[in-house]
Amino acid sequence: PNSTTRAINLGRYTATSADSTFTMTATLTASAGLLLAAVGIGGHGAAAFQPLSPRLRRTPALASSYLDALSPPATAGCPHAAAAAAAAPPVAVEGPEYAPIREELKLLMNNPSWDDGTLAPLFLRLAWHSSGTYDAATGTGGSNGAGMRFATEAADPENAGLGYARAFLEPVKNKFPGISYSDLWILASYVGLEVTGGPVIPFRPGRTDHPDESYWSCPNSGGMTYGRLPAAEKYCCPHLDGADVTGSLDASSGTVKGWEGLSTHVRHEVFGRMGFNDQEIVALLCGGHVYGRCHPNFSGYAGPWVEDMTKFSNEYATDMLEDEWTLVDHSSTWLDDLGAGELRPAPGNRQFVNKKPGKVDDEPNQMMLISDMILAWDPGFRPHLEAYANDEARLKVDFGAAFKKLTELGC
Repeated sequence: PNSTTRAINLGRYTATSADSTFTMTATLTASAGLLLAAVGIGGHGAAAFQPLSPRLRRTPALASSYLDALSPPATAGCPHAAAAAAAAPPVAVEGPEYAPIREELKLLMNNPSWDDGTLAPLFLRLAWHSSGTYDAATGTGGSNGAGMRFATEAADPENAGLGYARAFLEPVKNKFPGISYSDLWILASYVGLEVTGGPVIPFRPGRTDHPDESYWSCPNSGGMTYGRLPAAEKYCCPHLDGADVTGSLDASSGTVKGWEGLSTHVRHEVFGRMGFNDQEIVALLCGGHVYGRCHPNFSGYAGPWVEDMTKFSNEYATDMLEDEWTLVDHSSTWLDDLGAGELRPAPGNRQFVNKKPGKVDDEPNQMMLISDMILAWDPGFRPHLEAYANDEARLKVDFGAAFKKLTELGC
């Protein structure tokens, strides 16, 4: 919010970001770890990179590639989408022009002042949320366009906090103006995965940016809407903060009442809408939620999913199956007494934690969203969760393929 200033270290840059949620300028010095932040407008350095002219090379057809199984997006409903598809150049593969951008992103990635010391989880979320709006039926949404630069898409509650990610990347965009915002956001997530031990995903450039916000209200396709990104408690039994949170649980199974509706939301309303099957859904969540943490002031939920949230692993899958989980809400103040107050969600929200009332332990503070726990409860999801808990190498391959598919939808 405009009334809030957050100290962040951007390394070697002066960066400015202004959108509907906040205005922020962060100025850096060469001194490692020095944090300077002030609300306002700052300047940018001189651009040192000319517009990209990537070498266009036709990608050979590979019968074994998952891309061969994808149907082309339906664009008939929206003339804007059809025109963009008709005007699109041949699909390019990454050429040497992108090497300096990669190096710049690597220099930016480690940041002691941000959460757990790396921007990789933040960039991963930016790429996921910019891509996860895709609708296969209308051909709208997806990573093409970088619509979060505009007020309406930025204001989606599920995108809260991503203005910081865009601000961190603005100096890179200014230094390399030839790369589109759409490509930069995706490339930043790929580099983030690589430097944290995740899959190495081949980058395919060529995304273009929306020139304005007219894409949101395209009349023929019905336009874009909120609700395309996953909601952590949708269709679950309503809960009043302060009431006994255990009343949300089924006494016999320990599951949250109404979880079946949430599972339908995740499977069909979100990922099925984009063309993902159960295995790909589980791979995406197991690989994506091993990174970073939730923030009560952004998503309303609180804490990290895993102990080591800055590197790739299958810990999310193993912990979900092996740990004991307790449902809590904001009124669960017993967490404060255990030194786990960081796991209390914002008022009105519920989540699971790896703590028990009155039980002191030396386990790290971890949480799971209700939308995470459905992977263990749903008979269609659970076999894939178990497979990834037993095979990290398999998860790395499958997550890489699924995340590449996600970030290329709509292109």
